[in-house]
Amino acid sequence: MAYFPFFVELAGQKGLIVGGSAVALRKIQKLLPFGPVLTVCAPDISPEIRKIPGLRLLCQPFVPELLEDTAFAIAATDDPDLNHRVARFCGERKIPVNVVDDRDYCSFLFPALVKRGSLCVGISTGGASPTGAAYWRERINAMVPEGFGALLEQLDALRERVKAELPDGKRRSRLFAELFAAGMERGGPLPPEEAEIILRRFGEGGDDGGA
Repeated sequence: MAYFPFFVELAGQKGLIVGGSAVALRKIQKLLPFGPVLTVCAPDISPEIRKIPGLRLLCQPFVPELLEDTAFAIAATDDPDLNHRVARFCGERKIPVNVVDDRDYCSFLFPALVKRGSLCVGISTGGASPTGAAYWRERINAMVPEGFGALLEQLDALRERVKAELPDGKRRSRLFAELFAAGMERGGPLPPEEAEIILRRFGEGGDDGGA
């Protein structure tokens, strides 16, 4: 059965990474753009992880007490028995856990990600084929313009003004559809003067809504 793609707020949430090698580093790099507060626990922590600012580093073996007030955990060591132990403690405490390369012990999976600003596309094969997930990530990544995140920021910044000036919900939807289409043609945000032309046309009743 496929996994349901929940999108959750991680900003400010406490996460525990058990492991200090390259595998743990990859998980940390995926998580950091979403703003969690991460603690890394391992007897040996790689120089690459040590260079990342903002991490809490604990050079020690895992102990269950580290799960106190933790929102999620990742078991990313090269010791399967330790990874499974972390998963069991998380299960007892109802803490979401990801165990690298062992989906039977995971309560959540890491998707392959495409991110442009507030756009986030997650691709998962339920652990059946990481190659298949990477295949679609590469293709979706090629489809999304580099400026797409900035376009979304522009549309979001206009939202309150448009709501105030256009009380008609259908007209607002048509306006945003036109702004979005024009931005996609450019591959990014519209120049202010071009966006203003579209806004004024709708504000002056120049859009007939296809009637």
